[in-house]
Amino acid sequence: MRGSTFGSLKVRNYRLFTIGQLIKLMGTWMLFTAQDWLVLQLSDDSASALGVVTALQFAPVLLLTLYGGQLADRFDKRRLLLFANAASAVVATLLGVLVVTGVVTLWWVFITAGLFGAISAIETPVRQSFVSELVGKDLLPNALSLSSATFNTARIVGPAIAGVVIAALHDRTGPIFLLTAVLCTAPLISLVRMTAAELFRVERDAIAASQARTIDGLRYVRERPDLSLTILLVFLVSLFGFNFQLTLAVLAKVEFHVDAKYFGLLSTAIALGALAGALASSRRRSRPSVYRVLTAAILFAGFESLVGVAPTFAVAVGLLVPTGFFMIYFAQAANQRVQLGVDAAFRGRVMALYVLVFLGSTPVGSLIIGWCAERFGPRSGLWTGGLISLVAAVLLGIMQLRRTGGRIHVALRPRLHVHVHERSSGVPAVRPAVR
Repeated sequence: MRGSTFGSLKVRNYRLFTIGQLIKLMGTWMLFTAQDWLVLQLSDDSASALGVVTALQFAPVLLLTLYGGQLADRFDKRRLLLFANAASAVVATLLGVLVVTGVVTLWWVFITAGLFGAISAIETPVRQSFVSELVGKDLLPNALSLSSATFNTARIVGPAIAGVVIAALHDRTGPIFLLTAVLCTAPLISLVRMTAAELFRVERDAIAASQARTIDGLRYVRERPDLSLTILLVFLVSLFGFNFQLTLAVLAKVEFHVDAKYFGLLSTAIALGALAGALASSRRRSRPSVYRVLTAAILFAGFESLVGVAPTFAVAVGLLVPTGFFMIYFAQAANQRVQLGVDAAFRGRVMALYVLVFLGSTPVGSLIIGWCAERFGPRSGLWTGGLISLVAAVLLGIMQLRRTGGRIHVALRPRLHVHVHERSSGVPAVRPAVR
C-alpha cells in the first residue's frame, strides 16, 4: 500500500517539492478564508462583493495563464517558481500590514486579490508541468495525485486554523495574512535544496524551445479530440460548479448564521472528501479513460446539487464530504488524462490551457453564481451550479458515444459493472467505465 500510494515520495526532489508546497498552501488557504471573512466584514455581508473579489482574484488567469505556459516551455521552471513564490510572500505581507494598521478598505482587498491572481496565473502552469521533471514517467500519475492530496491536506488544515484563529482574535484577520507571508518562503527553501542533476528533463533544441508559441499549443489541442473534450468538460464544470470559495461563505454566514469557526468547518468537510479522492487516484498507473472522467463529473454535480438543498448545517457538512471526493477525483482524472496524453514539448502550453479553463472560468462563474445567490437565495448558487454541471457532463458523454459509435451496457452481478462498447476500425472494443 505504502509503496504504491506514496511511491513518489521516495524521490528526494519530489519530497522537497511536496513539503514546500504543503506549508505554503496551508498559508494560502488560511489567507483565502481570512480574505473572504474580511470582505464580508467590509461589505456588510454582500455576496456580490465576495463575487467581485473572487472574480478579481481569478481574472488574471484569463490574461496571463497562456503566457505562463509559454514561459514554462521556454525557461527553467524551477527558477520561475522561485520568483513566483517570492512575489506571493510580498503581496501577503502588504495585505497583512494594511489590515493590522487599520487602513485596509474593500478596494485594497480587490487590488491584492488581483495581484495574487496575476502571480497564480504564471505560477500554476509552471508548477503543474514541473511535476513531470521531478519523477519518471512511471511515477507521474502517482506524483500528480499526491500533489493533489497535498493541496487538499492544506485545504483541510488551513481553513480550520484560520477559522479558530479569527474567532480567538475576535474577528481580526491581519495576523493570518502576515503568517501566510512567512509560510510562502517554504517553497523557496525546497527549490534551492533540489538537485538539478536529478531532474527528469527532456533534451530539446534550444532554438526550438525559445520559439515556442502559444498558438502552436492551441492548434495541438484542437487536433487532439481526446484532449479537447476533456478540457471542454473541465471548463463547463469549473465555470458553474467550482465556486465553493463564494458559495460556502455565503451559505455559512447568510443561510445558517454561523461564525468563522463553523465556516471553516464547511471548507474542511469538502477538503476531507477531496483528500480521500486524491488518495484514491494515487494508485492509478495508466491514463484514465474519458468515461471515468465523465462519470466522476456526473457524481460530483449530483452531490453538489444536494448540498444546495440540505435542510440543516450538519447535513450540508455531511454532503460536502462526497462532494469533495468526486470533485477532486474528477479534476485529478482530467488532469492525468491531459498530462499523460501530451508530448513533453507542448506540456507547458497545454497545461496552461488546462489551468486557464480550470481557474479562468471562475471570474465569470463567480459573478453569475454570486448574482444567483443574492437574487434567489444563498442555496441557489450551489444547486444551480450542480445542475448545470450535470447537464454538461451528460451531454458531452452523449457526444462522445455518438462520435465513437459507442453504447453503454450495464450488468447486474455480485457487483455493478458498467461497460462502454465503442467501434474502432470496425472492431468493437470494450472499455470499463468504472473500475
